Amino acid sequence: MDLSLQRRMAADILKCGFNRVWMDPDRIDDIAEAVTRSDVKILIKMGAIGKLQVKGISTGRAKHNRAQRQKGRQRGPGSRRGRKYARAPKKRAWIKTIRPIRRELKKLRADGVIDAKTYRLYYRFAKGGLYRNRKHMIAQMTSQGVLKKGGE
Repeated sequence: MDLSLQRRMAADILKCGFNRVWMDPDRIDDIAEAVTRSDVKILIKMGAIGKLQVKGISTGRAKHNRAQRQKGRQRGPGSRRGRKYARAPKKRAWIKTIRPIRRELKKLRADGVIDAKTYRLYYRFAKGGLYRNRKHMIAQMTSQGVLKKGGE
């Protein structure tokens, strides 16, 4: 039996789409007799007609994949889009290297371990990319006799 009229009226009353209108399969005959908006409103109040919940997009798979990537999975060559330095730019790597080195130099100068002239010299070395990391710079300074054997 065609209930498209009732479905359309119910969709209008419930303020939802045509396909989201739910009709009780046990009360189809009652619904078929409803021809006015007030009849449909009564059926909605009685629970013969209702509104279905909006279907969402499940994030379960995405959450699982994210967890796997945090563990280091799914990062092989088959999963990569973009070249090496498009994925992790060289500038980012440089920033991660230079900031701790410069911070360490400032600390050494503030503590009076090195003077301004030495600071400037090692600052320029760091800028030139001489040191791989902070530890490398400290090792160099120690071997050159600028720092004592204990590190700082």
